[in-house]
Amino acid sequence: MHQHTMAQLAQGLRDRAFSSVELTRHYLERIERLDPAYNSYITVTAERALAQAAKADERLANGNAPILCGIPIAHKDIFCTLGVRTSCASKMLDNFIAPYNATIVSNYEAAGAVMLGKTNMDEFAMGSSNETSFYGPVKNPWNTGCVPGGSSGGSAASVAAHLAPGATASDTGGSIRQPAALCGLTGLKPTYGRVSRWGMIAFASSLDQAGTLTRTAEDAALMLNTMASFDPKDSTCVDHPVEDYTAQLDQPLSGLRIGIPKEYFGDGLNADTAKRVQDAINVYASLGATLHDISLPHTHLAVPAYYVIAPAECSANLSRFDGVRYGHRCENPKDLNDLYERSRSEGFGEEVKRRILVGAYALSAGYYDAYYNKAQQVRRLIKQDFVDAFENVDVILGPTSPSPAFAFGSKTQDPVAMYLEDIYTIATNLAGLPGLSIPCGLVDSKPVGLQLIGNYFAEGKLLNVAHQFQQATDFHEQCAPGIE
Repeated sequence: MHQHTMAQLAQGLRDRAFSSVELTRHYLERIERLDPAYNSYITVTAERALAQAAKADERLANGNAPILCGIPIAHKDIFCTLGVRTSCASKMLDNFIAPYNATIVSNYEAAGAVMLGKTNMDEFAMGSSNETSFYGPVKNPWNTGCVPGGSSGGSAASVAAHLAPGATASDTGGSIRQPAALCGLTGLKPTYGRVSRWGMIAFASSLDQAGTLTRTAEDAALMLNTMASFDPKDSTCVDHPVEDYTAQLDQPLSGLRIGIPKEYFGDGLNADTAKRVQDAINVYASLGATLHDISLPHTHLAVPAYYVIAPAECSANLSRFDGVRYGHRCENPKDLNDLYERSRSEGFGEEVKRRILVGAYALSAGYYDAYYNKAQQVRRLIKQDFVDAFENVDVILGPTSPSPAFAFGSKTQDPVAMYLEDIYTIATNLAGLPGLSIPCGLVDSKPVGLQLIGNYFAEGKLLNVAHQFQQATDFHEQCAPGIE
C-alpha cells in the first residue's frame, strides 16, 4: 500500500480494497520499524490516528466523503495540534502541548484525513539541512550520510521513505522546495496568503507559507484543495477564490511560455545539476512549450536581503519565548534577568541565537535604516523583476538547489555556505509568489530538483505544468535505494 500515491490510495479506499484503519496500521508499523534509521518523526500519534481512521471508515461507508477522507498524512511540527506536543524541534517548546489546532490541521481533520504524527525539522524552521533540530538530524533516505534539506526535512524524509503518503510543510526561504529537491519529491509553496498561517508558529511572518510535500503534482493538488481557504483569524490570509487545483492537470502545454532566467545558470550551479535541468527544459520543448531567455537582475541581492529581513522578524517573533508564560524555564533563577537569560540561552540552539542577534542588530535604532529599511527596498526591486518577467512568460523555470544533497557537517561551520543553498528559492518568498519543485533526474545517485515559479495565485497552472512533465517522465516514480 505504501507504494501508492495519495490519489491511488483514495481510489483504493473507495473501491474497498482496504480500509483506512488497515492503511493507517500499515503506515504506523512502517514508522515504528523503519523511522529509527531516518529520525523523520518527533511525535507519532498512533492512538489518535487509529481513532481518526475508524471515523473515516464510517464516513466512507456512508458515501460522499471528501477525497482525502481516510488518507494518512504527517504534519510538520510547526503546526499546532490540539492536545499534542508542538515543539518546533526546539528545547524551548519541548514541553508545549498545543491548546488548539492550526487552521490547516482543522481543514484536514474536517476532510477526514488521518494524522500519523509530527515531523522533525530545523529548530524554529531555521536551517537548510535539518541539522539544527533539538531531536537530532534527519537523514536523507536516498543516502543516510547526507542531509534531507531543511527546514522541512522530516516531512520530506517521511514521504521519501514511504512513511507517509504526503505531509504538510512550511517554506520561509525554500524550506519546502529545497528538501523536495534533495529527497526526490514534489514540493509546493503556494502564494503568500493562499493558505492560513493561523496556528503555524512564526519564524518570519511576511515570508512564512504553509505548503505540501508529496510524490506527485496530482497529490499536491489534492492536498492544496483541502488546506487552501480564507481564514479571518489570519490577517495575512487573502480572500481569494479557492479553485479545484486538479481541474487543469491534464491540459496540454502547447503554447506555454517558459522563462529561463540567466541568473539561475551562472557560477555556483553544479555542472551535472545544470545538465539535468537542461534535459528537463528539452522535455518541455517537446511538449509544445516555448522557451524564452529572461533576466531577474536583482537575484544576487536576494540572499543578503533575506538574511536581514528574516532574522529581524524572527527576533521579534521569538521574543515571546522568555521562560515566563510557556516553554522552557531555567531552574532556580536568581532574579528576572537571570530567568530571561538562562531560559533563552538553554532553550534556543546556536543557529536560532545567531539569527535573533542578527535581527536585533538590524532593527536597532542606529542601524534600522541602513539594514532593515534598505533590505525592504531591495525586496521591492526583486518583486518588480518578477512582475516584469510575467508580462512575457507564464512560468519561470530553473534549478531548485545548486547541487544534490550534501554530507552531514560539511557546511555547519560556514553559515554563509549553508545560506547559499537557498539562493534559487529565496526570491520567490521575498516576492510572495508560488513555487514548486519536482524531481528531474539523479546526480551521483542523488535526486535533482527542477523549480517552477508561477504568477500570483497561479497554483493551478504550476501544478498542470508539473503534472504534464511527470506524465512524460518517470523521475517521480524513482525510489530511494533500500526502501521496501
